[in-house]
Amino acid sequence: MYNDLRVMLVEDDVAVSAATAQTLGLAGFELELHGSPESALRHLKEFFPGILLIDFQRPGGHALALLERAMKIDRALPVIIVTGGGDISMAVKAMHAGAYDFLEKPVCDDLLIGVVRQAMEKRRLAFQASDLRRRLEPKTGIDSALIGDSTAMIALRNNIRKLSDVAPDVLIHGETGSGKELVARALHDCSPVRSGPFVAINCGAIPETMFESELFGHEKGAFTGAQTQRIGKIEYASGGTLFLDEVEAMPMALQVKLLRVLQFRQLERLGSNRLIDVPVRVVAATKTDLKAASDIGQFRSDLYFRFNVVTLSVPALRERREDIPQLFEHHVLLAAARYKRMPPVVTDQLMRDLVLADWPGNVRELGNAADRFVLGLLGGRFNTSSTNENENKSLKDVVGDFERGLIVETLRKHHGGVLVASEILGIPKKTLYDKMRRYALSENEYR
Repeated sequence: MYNDLRVMLVEDDVAVSAATAQTLGLAGFELELHGSPESALRHLKEFFPGILLIDFQRPGGHALALLERAMKIDRALPVIIVTGGGDISMAVKAMHAGAYDFLEKPVCDDLLIGVVRQAMEKRRLAFQASDLRRRLEPKTGIDSALIGDSTAMIALRNNIRKLSDVAPDVLIHGETGSGKELVARALHDCSPVRSGPFVAINCGAIPETMFESELFGHEKGAFTGAQTQRIGKIEYASGGTLFLDEVEAMPMALQVKLLRVLQFRQLERLGSNRLIDVPVRVVAATKTDLKAASDIGQFRSDLYFRFNVVTLSVPALRERREDIPQLFEHHVLLAAARYKRMPPVVTDQLMRDLVLADWPGNVRELGNAADRFVLGLLGGRFNTSSTNENENKSLKDVVGDFERGLIVETLRKHHGGVLVASEILGIPKKTLYDKMRRYALSENEYR
């Protein structure tokens, strides 16, 4: 069960060492035996893959001295001290020095196994968290904002990079929760106007009566209640990026004024006759088909075509299922840091459930699931328990096993037809061939 971690047992009595090793070995633990503190310290390094179990027949300073030396090497190392001394003051000193637990002999086998198992689990979780951080740290800039190695996400990031030396207006299309604002921020951060402000406004959240004032601003006395001059969002975004989310909700009358801003980069505040230059880049986002909306008169066609110079599509999560493990572990790590908890172990069954789910709320819904997982409240349609012998595989191996099985099953259903299988799996034929080579699939597995 813990074959990737081991127990370093330090015991000065050969017979007791053999008995303890047998007890823990039968419970599934791998052991490393040492008869003295000096021997143990020669092999103990930072990030030792396991825990330290100190079992001395002689009470007193030997165990504490080894504990203190071990804590200097690796403060996070779980150390269990077993002693026959029966000294309460020693137990207190041991816990203050950083011991994970202190057990007084005689110790029943079940208690010893239980404490060792808990300490090993703590060590595993610490390593898992460290591994997640190492996997995420290399990602910077756009790679850290738009996570995923699917074909669609790689193409999206590449398209944003192609625009890095220019700042055209852009229309972003994607479902709710798919990450449209992240794309807009990435466009801003990679653009020549990145030193300017990024101003986001949700067009669907502004009452129609306040829309013009909110976007274009107003002069003092422009209408009843206008006590002071107000700078609108468009003017405030000058020199930077204005992000209009849910642009399809913008009133038709305001669409005409926005069109003028896009054409001439000028605006008039409400109640003013003075034109103000607004060198602003406009990025709009929508979850609807604006072309279809313009065809039936629900959105101005001239404004749509003005936006349609550059259009970026954000894929739904169900269209890039291969990114779900990476996205989930990213959000688990963020949630663990936010709630100051260790990230739980992701079982193979849970990952299968996550990959197969529909995710109508897309990445936002997945992030919420990660939060509940860290808080121990996931449940529902997701199986967070596992009795599978592979429950302690690395996340990469679990995902690989699942992906391989899914490819084999799809090819088998369609008699080895790669073209049909690639369409059903939603990946290019070349990508499917690459995966088949990576997993060393033989023809007799799916024919």
